[in-house]
Amino acid sequence: MQELRQVLFIDDEPHIRLANRQTLELADFEATCLETAEEALTFLVDEWPGIIICDIRLPGIDGIQFLERVRKIDRDLPVIIITGHGDVSTAVKAMRTGAYDFIEKPYAPERLVKTVQRALEKRALTLENRHLRTELEAHSAPGPRIIGKTRQVRQLRATIAQLADTGADILVMGETGTGKELVARSLHEHSSRRSKNFVAINCGAVPESMIEDELFGHEAGSFTGAESVRIGKFEHAAGGTLFLDEIETMPLQTQVRLLRVLQERSLERLGSNTVISLDFRVVAATKIDLRQAADKGKFREDLYYRLNVVTLEIPPLRKRRDDIPLLFHHFLLVAGHRYQREVPLPEKDQMNVLMSYNWPGNVRELRNLAERYVLLGSQFDHSMERMLSGQDIAEVTGLPEQVECFERGLIEQALTTNRGSIKDTMATLSLARKTLYDKMCKYKLDKSDYK
Repeated sequence: MQELRQVLFIDDEPHIRLANRQTLELADFEATCLETAEEALTFLVDEWPGIIICDIRLPGIDGIQFLERVRKIDRDLPVIIITGHGDVSTAVKAMRTGAYDFIEKPYAPERLVKTVQRALEKRALTLENRHLRTELEAHSAPGPRIIGKTRQVRQLRATIAQLADTGADILVMGETGTGKELVARSLHEHSSRRSKNFVAINCGAVPESMIEDELFGHEAGSFTGAESVRIGKFEHAAGGTLFLDEIETMPLQTQVRLLRVLQERSLERLGSNTVISLDFRVVAATKIDLRQAADKGKFREDLYYRLNVVTLEIPPLRKRRDDIPLLFHHFLLVAGHRYQREVPLPEKDQMNVLMSYNWPGNVRELRNLAERYVLLGSQFDHSMERMLSGQDIAEVTGLPEQVECFERGLIEQALTTNRGSIKDTMATLSLARKTLYDKMCKYKLDKSDYK
């Protein structure tokens, strides 16, 4: 369970704020002392990782009113009420309203510290349970997981969520190994089409003489050897999604027929005059610039414009290096489960190499490397040396940039391993709390992202 340390202390008397700040900080809590409840409300969001101590008598919004507002933001956020001798009945009312506890003035510092510790433990347990429920919901939700915390990947996930249920045809662009089929499956599984078929075909892997038969099917007797009716990929994807990978390799003649099918949402099997109306979605993927291919006459311009209604671009791994530690850790866990092996944590110098490598094979190459890491153990370094040739190392990276990249990777790895626990991460990295917080602020790392 994550250890929480944040405390908001609200009291309008300066000497009380100072004395309690000292008490809380001596007990290793992170105390923020405020004069009014209005100020405190600006700090609070859902799942704020801390607890609140509030005097019941305050200028403006009093303790009871403040408690009611807090419960509208997060009903499980512990609020400890401080009362004077004559306010005990009011404190009882506060408890009925949902306060965690109340402390009557004057109180011993030890009483305050113990109450705060219990409240923080309760808050940590509440947040952990919430995160576990969210994680279970995410795992049980349809669709593959697109992993990453960089801005590009967050934007990609948001766009997929926005487009998934629109039914619009999508063009996905990305280098080999970036996860184009993963994006296509995510679009399908997060849409209302998820109960129907997701049909994938690699246009470059089908012989030119067979691709029309694969896509459109045929009637019995339509050509020599066609002894029975064959349902093509479009019909098989009826109600669902057809994923056309490497569409740039599709023969020009087939592109003409594909364009008509996309426009009419109907087809005729080879050897048939019967028009079959279909409801399907097409997600096409390419690793080249189709606009340039069209300009060179290698791809039909009209089909390019028909497909280019919405384009999703997947960044190569070298353009989102900050995702490498998280991805590698994920693939290690998957490989460890698959091969029933204990997962060793990568050494610092190994992580440095991973962060410096240019990854021409992108995420697929990283996943394969993670599997080798789990399978080879001590022999992994030799495998890495063979893989990392000079031209594959990231170009023109100065020493400061390499150091920052390495440092961030180590911090992310430690946060992931320790499920976002600052205390455990401090111990892993041998860093003081303030030093770790400063570095996390520098690299814009949020511990809640690693729980």
